[in-house]
Amino acid sequence: MAIETEGVKRLHDEEEEGAVVVAEKEGPMAELLKSAPKPPTTDDVVEGPVIAIGRACVFVDLHPFGTGIIFGREYLSARETLKNVNVGDTVTAKIIGTDNADGYIELSLREARQALIWGEAEMAVQKKSLFELAITDANKGGLIINWNGIQGFLPASQLAPAHYPRVPDGDKEKIFAELKRMVGQKLDVQIITANPKEQKLIFSEKGAGVSERTSLVEKYHVGDVVGGIVTGATEFGVFIKLEEGLEGLVHISEMDWALVENPKSRYKVGEAVKVKVIEIKDDKISLSIKALAEDPWKVAGTKYHKDQKVDAVVIKHNKHGALASIEEGVAGLVHISEFASEEELRSRLELGKVYPFIITFFEPKERRMTLKPAL
Repeated sequence: MAIETEGVKRLHDEEEEGAVVVAEKEGPMAELLKSAPKPPTTDDVVEGPVIAIGRACVFVDLHPFGTGIIFGREYLSARETLKNVNVGDTVTAKIIGTDNADGYIELSLREARQALIWGEAEMAVQKKSLFELAITDANKGGLIINWNGIQGFLPASQLAPAHYPRVPDGDKEKIFAELKRMVGQKLDVQIITANPKEQKLIFSEKGAGVSERTSLVEKYHVGDVVGGIVTGATEFGVFIKLEEGLEGLVHISEMDWALVENPKSRYKVGEAVKVKVIEIKDDKISLSIKALAEDPWKVAGTKYHKDQKVDAVVIKHNKHGALASIEEGVAGLVHISEFASEEELRSRLELGKVYPFIITFFEPKERRMTLKPAL
């Protein structure tokens, strides 16, 4: 029993000693160590007062960790800034080395400036900050913008509809030419990507001013008939300014009940037009001009029928045959199978001439009709 008692006593003594060690670890010294600042490391941005200026170097107090030095290439790259620095001035720098042979912490003003700017860029992404910036250059993919000394990129796909290059068939050279015309122009943009490691700064115009555009769009409803001004004409339609800061598109299919070959020949920039709102989606407004005119197929439905002989003017050739119009806005297909070859079709049905036809299919509700030459 004596041996067992001695073992228990020893165990209790060891527990008490361990408790003392734990207490010491969690005591005032531990709290002091926790509260002590951590030594700076490479890439950290620090600041401190200038304590001395040498012939080609500047010393910065980084108490309590030692003295920083700006020298060599870093001094040369920042010499214009350092000309205005005096002893006692506080400077912000980036640590680029902690094991200098002379015991100094090596600093860079240039890299600190870059780090601070990239920090601002990352914050701008989070806050969705809006900037009015000038276009400095262009390439085939988009526009170049400088922000706080950093070159950024605005992809063409991130341009607002009002500024997107309106080029038919997506011709890259024509798109590039349109983008180059924007150099020097200022745009309201947001930073959507800020990656300092890859030196990637991406802008977007689409998100800029969204709330303002939304408030403008909210005033319009499908079915509204409004006036506007033509701001651009392309091969796929015309853009109409409804009010300052808001445009809508009249697609080529909504310009007229009759076939429209070239919107540019129909409307000129600055021309006033009446339009009808036919769709509002994702803050985009689709407009129609032909919706303000009576549908000619409704009237045609009361006048024509299958197997009827009619006179029609040939208005277009395509790979399927020819389109012939019996009235303004009412046209049908004369299929190429009615002829021995495409050459025969084109020679027998010349553009702009009137020929007799037989209606072989007529469905006015679907706006469909087919014709064949009358013998």
